[in-house]
Amino acid sequence: MNPHVFHALHVGKDQAETSVLFELISARYERRSILVTANQPFGEWGKIFPDPAMTVAAVDRFIHHAVIVEMNVDSYQRREAKASRAKGPGRPATRATKKNTGDVARKAK
Repeated sequence: MNPHVFHALHVGKDQAETSVLFELISARYERRSILVTANQPFGEWGKIFPDPAMTVAAVDRFIHHAVIVEMNVDSYQRREAKASRAKGPGRPATRATKKNTGDVARKAK
């Protein structure tokens, strides 16, 4: 992992995960840049950090020197999920199995 890139796919209310995230935020505060993407506004970050004081401190460190770009659009992942649901239950079978050819084999006999 590049020491200048931290990618958190999902941070829940696990104390260890949020502590690591908070330590990263604190370590980079006023020393290095940090880029964060989130699907929740800062007001909802209480769902991420279990401790209200930690939530306030993390948000405060982010917005102190921040350039905030708010994009109110569907994410790429959400768009792809909607498209795949519209296509059907999954990928077509690539190999013949009893499950996907059972009816065809019986009708051919």
